Amino acid sequence: MYNNKTVLGALGGLLMTAGLAIADPVDDTLILNEETELVTRTAAPAHMADVVDEVISGWHFRGVETRAMQADDFDNPGMIFVEQAEDVWNTADGSEGKSCSSCHEGSDSMKGVKAVYPKWNEGAGEVRTLEMQINDCRENRMGAEKWKYTGGSMQNMIALISSVSRGVPVNVAIDGPAQSTWEQGKELYYTRTGQLELSCANCHEDNYGNMIRADHLSQGQINGFPVYRLKNTKLNSVHARFKGCVRDTRAETYKPGSAEFTALELYVASRGNGLSVEGPSVRN
Repeated sequence: MYNNKTVLGALGGLLMTAGLAIADPVDDTLILNEETELVTRTAAPAHMADVVDEVISGWHFRGVETRAMQADDFDNPGMIFVEQAEDVWNTADGSEGKSCSSCHEGSDSMKGVKAVYPKWNEGAGEVRTLEMQINDCRENRMGAEKWKYTGGSMQNMIALISSVSRGVPVNVAIDGPAQSTWEQGKELYYTRTGQLELSCANCHEDNYGNMIRADHLSQGQINGFPVYRLKNTKLNSVHARFKGCVRDTRAETYKPGSAEFTALELYVASRGNGLSVEGPSVRN
């Protein structure tokens, strides 16, 4: 680990910040549509106990208006894309003349699925993200073209599958055949990269809760993905966010869907085990 002075010096070169200020995550409760209380902070999972005592959703690091936007489906702009995906769910595509509902019936049958991805796929002999599994279904069951990994159609569908799991605790398995991929992801998380020599941990473990200019550093939890960002007014994927972060260290980055980002997603998702699925969430 590296001290705050080292990290701040590097971050200063990137963000031209004049100083570091403490701003603890807000004390608030996320109640979805005034009905369902989501777990947004809880005791750290066992494999994180030597690093942090508590895992905290990025929702706690946003402003009042942004938090309120996510709490109401009528105000959450991400739900527009969920509705679009619902239409796609029931529309046949590909040479087999099948839709998602042909095999899975209603989209609510996907409840709990988002909470366990990425996961080991025995038949394929690999850890798969939800995007990989969707494209496998499209290609091999529907006879349809694969979707772009970070594309709108894909992220809309991820948002739909996530939305029916909101409130379900993240429970990503990291043992058994998935362990080696998890270890690879952990190594990537702690490896400093780029001209700024920063790792994921420098911001999201060593400095979460700190303010750098107008940005409130969170723990980097991904239980809320896909995320509707007010910055670019669209749904953003986990791997697109990873790519942006690596780019900001002034390093060559990996491609969305790569083995490296899949491993990193497995590791980062496991850091949030116990938090509720939130997607589509709203962030800056």
